[in-house]
Amino acid sequence: MTPLLEVSGVSHSYHTMEGETKALSHITFSIDKGEFVAIVGPSGCGKTTLLTLLDGLAVPETGSILLNGRPVTEAHGRIGYMFQRDHLLEWRTILENVSLGLEIQKRLTPQARQELSRMLDAYGLGEFSSSRPSELSGGMRQRAALIRTLALKPDLLLLDEPFSALDYQTRLTVCDDISSIIRQSGRTAVLVTHDLSEAISAADRILVLSPRPGTVRAEITLDFSGENSPIRRRNMPQFSAYFNLVWKELKTQ
Repeated sequence: MTPLLEVSGVSHSYHTMEGETKALSHITFSIDKGEFVAIVGPSGCGKTTLLTLLDGLAVPETGSILLNGRPVTEAHGRIGYMFQRDHLLEWRTILENVSLGLEIQKRLTPQARQELSRMLDAYGLGEFSSSRPSELSGGMRQRAALIRTLALKPDLLLLDEPFSALDYQTRLTVCDDISSIIRQSGRTAVLVTHDLSEAISAADRILVLSPRPGTVRAEITLDFSGENSPIRRRNMPQFSAYFNLVWKELKTQ
């Protein structure tokens, strides 16, 4: 099976008047359709830079990034990006917020509106469709932000520490909710996070990056016997073993 995403020999540097800073060096990996991959590594290793390249917002200095066999710069809306903040607009209702992407792309048809209403109902936000963002909890706002992204039906979903602004208890619940939503939708996802427990509890596979310039130091496939709930995974015996394995890879760099 041809991978959905193919990253081959990608290197990237930042250039300033003071000189060159090499962010990534010879990154190579692939992701299959429907796979959930987490990327972890020390601060400054280039995780967010890698997401920027995967989104096609920047072009790598060397190497290639292909989505469905074509350069990501030609993806034309096939990639969704979920940020640390939800970026909901206070002057719009929740329904109007989740409709924004489709509205901008002039795809907000009556059928699309019905689908959005169905998604809001399915993910526990139906009764808040006429509410303003300030009336929702942090977790509910993140669910709304995800619905807004999924409404565009992206082939690849990029998650840049989407739970980092939440308190710990809410973070656990929202990670469980959003992971379930992504898996139910069948989307392919890449999660960047500093939280090793979060990566292990949510992903199918973890890529461990080295210190800057970031390279793929290790790929760890996770097997929780078919259990995909992040909260339930944390209570399984495999969890601590995987945590120690990822921690060892990070500490020996």
